[in-house]
Amino acid sequence: MGQSVGRRTAAGLLRWEGSQTPRVASFADIGHTDVMKSSGTLRGAEQTGTRERVLSLLLDLGPSTATTLGERLGLGPAGVRRHLDALLAEGTVTTREPRRRTVTRGRPARLYALTDAGHAAGPSAYDALAVSALRFMSTEQVDAFAAARGADLERRYASVALADDRPAALAEALSADGYAASTTAQGLGVQLCQHHCPVQHVAAEFPQLCDAETAALGRLLDVHVQRLATIAHGDGVCTTHIPTGKARP
Repeated sequence: MGQSVGRRTAAGLLRWEGSQTPRVASFADIGHTDVMKSSGTLRGAEQTGTRERVLSLLLDLGPSTATTLGERLGLGPAGVRRHLDALLAEGTVTTREPRRRTVTRGRPARLYALTDAGHAAGPSAYDALAVSALRFMSTEQVDAFAAARGADLERRYASVALADDRPAALAEALSADGYAASTTAQGLGVQLCQHHCPVQHVAAEFPQLCDAETAALGRLLDVHVQRLATIAHGDGVCTTHIPTGKARP
């Protein structure tokens, strides 16, 4: 009876031991596939390369204006809009109105952002399989699995606790795992932005994954952090506020 019973599901993500408690196989396993795929509808190597760069920029920057994308790509307004129109037509990009904090004259420039299909072109091909596997678990097992992922994140990123700039070190570690993370000064703290979530569709149904990740980030940084937005809940970027107690230059 003491023999472990193992079963690999969802691309080797989960393993049940004799206690039937799920164990995470690897923190980075869920959603890790190869680099962003190029669309079969794109014509010509040059067009394909440019549009992949547009998708990559939207992944890194989050929702952006055509002007910003054009400046980064070295393209004029007509050139960048031609590629954006193609991506809109194929459903990997959508538009949204910016959130206006102050009233200004004129219509604000609309933002371009990745759709679910655009995010899925990144490392998230195993989402459906992972969701199916988690649905077979009890609530307690899902909680245990989420906690195991959080603990694994802490082990993988243990060096963050030794860094002089912990938020920056954390962003670098997250980016290495495919989260396209960055930090910006925000008042008396720092905002950690994750522009991609390899498990966004899984977390949309199982928010325990987000909760456990947030708790793990707080333990790594040794401070109470606040999750302000998540891609899994429909926001363009996962945003976490990290208080520092002082304004950064």
